Amino acid sequence: MASIFNTILYRPLFNALVLLYRYLAFHDLGVAIILLTIFIRMLLYPLTANSLKAQKKISQLQPKIKEVQKKYKDPKEKTEKLLELYKKEKISPFAGLLPLLLQLPILFALYKVFWRIKEIDSSLLYSFVQNLSSFEPYFLGILDLTTPYIPLVLLTAFLQYFQAKGARKDKEIKKGSEISQVIQKQSLYIFPLLTFFILFKLPSAIALYLITTTLFSLIQQKLS
Repeated sequence: MASIFNTILYRPLFNALVLLYRYLAFHDLGVAIILLTIFIRMLLYPLTANSLKAQKKISQLQPKIKEVQKKYKDPKEKTEKLLELYKKEKISPFAGLLPLLLQLPILFALYKVFWRIKEIDSSLLYSFVQNLSSFEPYFLGILDLTTPYIPLVLLTAFLQYFQAKGARKDKEIKKGSEISQVIQKQSLYIFPLLTFFILFKLPSAIALYLITTTLFSLIQQKLS
C-alpha cells in the first residue's frame, strides 16, 4: 500500500515541486509551494466545480426537503423520499465527498514532502528531472518553511473561518433542519481552532499550502 501511495502521489508531487522550484519559482520554496498548490487545484477544478453546483442546488431545494422532513416521520421512509427528490432533481447528495476524499491523500502526500523538505532523496527523482542537492527552505528569502510560524497559522485559521462563515451565509438563505444549523454553527469555530492547534508545531510549508488552497476555494466559490 505504501509503495502505491509513493508511486501515485508522493513521488510525482515531490518531482513537481523540484521542477517548479528550479525553473519557475526562482529557487524560492514558498513560491514553488504556491504554484504546486494552484496546479493541484486546477486539476481538481472540474470535480470541485460540480460539487459547488450540487451544493447550490441542494440549498435551493431546502423548502422541498423541509416539506419531506415534516411529512414523513419514519427515518427509513424519509430517507427514501429524500433520495427520490434528489434523483428527480438530478442531484447527488454525496457530490461534495469525492473532492474531499481526493484532497485528503494529496494533503498526506504533501505533508510527507514538506516534512522531509531538507532531505533530497535523488532516488525519487525521475530520469528527466535534474538532481537537486538541497532546497533553500525559505519564502521570499525570510521565512523558514521548515519551522512553525504563528502568523501563518493564524492566517490559515482565519481564512478557514471566513470560508465557513461565507458558506453558512449562503445556506441561511434557504434554512435547513435545526440539527444541520447547529452543526454549521459549531463547524464555524471548531475547524479553524483545530487547524490552529494542528499547525502549531508543523512546518510552515503546510500552512502556506492551506492558505493558498483556501484562497483558491474562496475565489472559485465567488466565480461559480
